[in-house]
Amino acid sequence: MDAVIHSAAFRFPVPHPHRRIRTSLRQCVHSIRSSITSLPFPEKKAKYYEHLQAAVDVVDRACRLCVDVQRSLLSSDGNIVEKLDQTPVTVADFGVQALISLEMGKLFPSIPLVAEEDSAFVRENNLVDAVFEVVTDKSSINDKELSRDDVLMAIDRGGKDAFSFGTEPATYWILDPIDGTRGFVKGSGALYVVGLALVVEGEIVLGVMGCPNWQYGDSDILVNEIQGGEINMSRSGIIMISHVGCGTWRTRLWDPESRNTKTARDWTRCLVDGFHQVHEARFCISDSQTWESLPLSTKFSATTDSNRVGEKQILLLPTCCGSLCKYLMVASGRASVFILRDRTERIIKVWDHAVGVICIHEAGGKVSDWEGSQLNFAVDEIERRVLFPCGGILVTNDCLHDGILDIISSS
Repeated sequence: MDAVIHSAAFRFPVPHPHRRIRTSLRQCVHSIRSSITSLPFPEKKAKYYEHLQAAVDVVDRACRLCVDVQRSLLSSDGNIVEKLDQTPVTVADFGVQALISLEMGKLFPSIPLVAEEDSAFVRENNLVDAVFEVVTDKSSINDKELSRDDVLMAIDRGGKDAFSFGTEPATYWILDPIDGTRGFVKGSGALYVVGLALVVEGEIVLGVMGCPNWQYGDSDILVNEIQGGEINMSRSGIIMISHVGCGTWRTRLWDPESRNTKTARDWTRCLVDGFHQVHEARFCISDSQTWESLPLSTKFSATTDSNRVGEKQILLLPTCCGSLCKYLMVASGRASVFILRDRTERIIKVWDHAVGVICIHEAGGKVSDWEGSQLNFAVDEIERRVLFPCGGILVTNDCLHDGILDIISSS
């Protein structure tokens, strides 16, 4: 790989004046300059190098598809529809799934896809032409060779009942076309994520997350962009990648000035933060849950005011819709903990967590259920679409995990 290490420095999120940052100083950031087709580690070190290259390229293009559709939403709501479960979804959601399914199916035809959508809604709501248009605009497949039926079949390739796995360890892609669609359709700067992971013989071996509205830089504070406001298309976005044994890395999604996709990229190594004490940690929770519904609330109250965190309080970061954004924040060191409670009325889906799990692990963190067991992505033996974590899911740096599990078990 033609790459030169051009800097190595300690860079961190700006600490709050009252909060000690001492344990975060172990984060050593390595930056590597490489072309768009290269990764920040040598090919000989990464068994699935070509798979990861392809995944980075297609997630990059999927993010651009999302931005193009979101721009159209600013002047028209014609692309906004509703799923049966009342979750907003857009042409971008279906378009991303079709695009990634087409591209990865062309390159790796033997690897099936597990994804969120199917084409029934597209067909029933007269969205076929709109989805076809956004897909052909970003696809590497010549539009003369691509039909509307091809796009619909590509969506269905990842849908429910598309593939039956059985009980043996399996190899497949897991895709969340847009995690955080409620934020996506607000027409604000809310964060949303395109997430793609590869499972090989039952093990997650690589992952790519793209977040178009991420404001790149270790010293950035996310409150303003998370809480909304006008879309700022100058945000550089982020691509986060992970490969088993090679770490987690991030780079700008695009140059905010030129959007030149052919310019060289600076890859920065991602490490979780180093806080040891629960009261020092920065927490993310699901936007559909309250702090009071979680076991830690018996020992700590929560505040979102970073300047007024009391002795028996924790700092709760105001985050956007979707789970993958929280994984991204923990893996990048901007948050310490993401905790999610399992609820009987809501099924936990694999695509909301798979890519986040490997990014956390390779950044030095831990992911488990509330009993400390690893998430079992094969528990849904036939379709590989559902997770059944005991109690919920806990995502932390390495230092905090056991202590938080102790609090959960004692509550």
